[in-house]
Amino acid sequence: MFLLAASLLGLLAPVIAVAPAQADSTRVSISNFEWSKDPEIDLGESVTWDWISPDTFHSVTGQAPNATQWDSDPGQVKPHPLGGTFKVTFDQPGVYSFVCKLHSSVRGTVNVSGDPGDPLSDPGPQPPLNFDLIPPNLQSVYLTRSRFADHGKGTGLSFQSDARGIASADYYRLVSRGAGANRRTVRQFVGFRTWDMHIGNNLVNFARKDAVFAALPGRYVALFFATDESVNSTPEIRMPFEIVRPKRG
Repeated sequence: MFLLAASLLGLLAPVIAVAPAQADSTRVSISNFEWSKDPEIDLGESVTWDWISPDTFHSVTGQAPNATQWDSDPGQVKPHPLGGTFKVTFDQPGVYSFVCKLHSSVRGTVNVSGDPGDPLSDPGPQPPLNFDLIPPNLQSVYLTRSRFADHGKGTGLSFQSDARGIASADYYRLVSRGAGANRRTVRQFVGFRTWDMHIGNNLVNFARKDAVFAALPGRYVALFFATDESVNSTPEIRMPFEIVRPKRG
């Protein structure tokens, strides 16, 4: 009986010795302005970055000296679709640095060992998407002046936001059409302006003369709204204002 057991163990030993290593390909989540981990993998294995929201305006860009050939967003960074991925397979050992081209704090490293890995290993399922369907909450929206002189400098627009994103204003001039009983006031689109929006108090220059808004004397209405980084937009806020000719001294 002892000899039989020893013989069986001798047959099993080579099988145990050549058993494949545990899969090390993995995933890194991009969410809330950070990456979920700094992965460690073996040669031939891969890392998959997942944009799971609420913020998808990030790149995965390799850094010098050894990762400069990898970039999820060549050229300009654009918002990624929810569930979008970027995969890199590593066939040389070393420490590889990656960063977001827009946000230097969103960075990390991939540590690749010198041990042969399994190129077919499963990185596992994508984490649940972090859906954000709530538009920004705007508070205390007002103009410093609703009536100001035609100096081209505009006025101040103040507002509070609970989210990052873009604030926008479409400018319409109020003009009269028709005569008598048919006379009416209509809106004529005359320009627009956008501003970067941050969390907290925002103060921006409103109705300033520029390449897309002439800022001529007249009565206007602006339709103001905000869009967060998950592309949720607020309802438009109607903001009437008037530009008048400066008094001559």
